[in-house]
Amino acid sequence: MRSSRFVLLALAAVALTGCMQSGGAGIFSRNAPPLAQNQLVLPPMLRPAPTQRVVAQPAVIAQPMDAQPILPQPVVMGPEETGYMLDSGDRLRVVVFGQEGLSASYAVDTGGSITMPLIGSVPARGRTPSEVQQSVAAKLRQGYVREPHVAVEVETYRPFFILGEVTLPGQYPYVANMTVETAVAIAGGYTPRAQKYRVEISRQVGGLTEKRVVSPNYPVRPGDTVQVAERWF
Repeated sequence: MRSSRFVLLALAAVALTGCMQSGGAGIFSRNAPPLAQNQLVLPPMLRPAPTQRVVAQPAVIAQPMDAQPILPQPVVMGPEETGYMLDSGDRLRVVVFGQEGLSASYAVDTGGSITMPLIGSVPARGRTPSEVQQSVAAKLRQGYVREPHVAVEVETYRPFFILGEVTLPGQYPYVANMTVETAVAIAGGYTPRAQKYRVEISRQVGGLTEKRVVSPNYPVRPGDTVQVAERWF
């Protein structure tokens, strides 16, 4: 008991000496707050360090993203790149170098031919522009032009047709790199009863009509007939 009192008196003396030397607000200073009963004031050097409360933050776990499937997209090529076959409604630009009277635009008529001065009718239906070019050059060599240099290209493609559940069905001029979606947009869009994923294309292949159900990004060719079906529910 006596040793405990001795320790307390020693600690109090140390605290009093520190406050008198530093002039701080010790327990015996005028501005010091009153001590509560049985309250023990320790000097700063013996006071325990204040503890800090650490609040754990919830860990943010990134959610893995669902893998998106990569769907193959068809490569849309112009009719000239795919061996375009001419037919009624196409208009050709024929240039015969050095012969201004023969160079002009010629439409493929209902009989599937173009008609030029001097050489008359030249078959075009079911043939490519390069084949028509060879035919025109061959006819000009028959007593008209000694060394004909001819170039033939499509000036205007024949129209396409779109029918069924679209706002404005009918015949429209062909646009390069056209798809089914483009054709539907040109026709004013789908009607409320359209079956958007049931589109049929009719195409002339080798003199026969070929029909197939296609996707919205399927390429449309000149002369095609696009048919949008009606849904029943």
